[in-house]
Amino acid sequence: MKFLEYKLTAILLASQCLVSTPAEAQFVKGNDAVKVTAAGTKVETPPVPASVSKVCGADANCHAGSWRMIETAAGLVECTEPWARPGSCRGSSYGAQKLSRVWVVKRGKDWLQCQYPDLQSKCTPMFVRPPANLPFDAIQ
Repeated sequence: MKFLEYKLTAILLASQCLVSTPAEAQFVKGNDAVKVTAAGTKVETPPVPASVSKVCGADANCHAGSWRMIETAAGLVECTEPWARPGSCRGSSYGAQKLSRVWVVKRGKDWLQCQYPDLQSKCTPMFVRPPANLPFDAIQ
């Protein structure tokens, strides 16, 4: 009987790990763009530079680069650009589909593009001249 209890406990713990892991990985710990207060959660997205023109739609055939993973008020989305403009984003497929991804986060007042959902990974500032702003993507 004791063996059955241990086995059941092990199965329950394993299933909880499988269920909670993707949800925990779908945000970047330390992302200053996400502020949680008593009044609720407020999410900031990067400002759109004046030089940016037409939107490449998330469902269009114009996107050839890495998907930008951005936390928004609607949750985690993947976008064709780091600004999260309407039409450029779709629901996240992170954890379900392997794609080339870059994570857009804010640290202090600086917007960064990070290789993984981790501020300790390779991150590059968004608003500096090329090639210093070129991100390091990864298949994830």
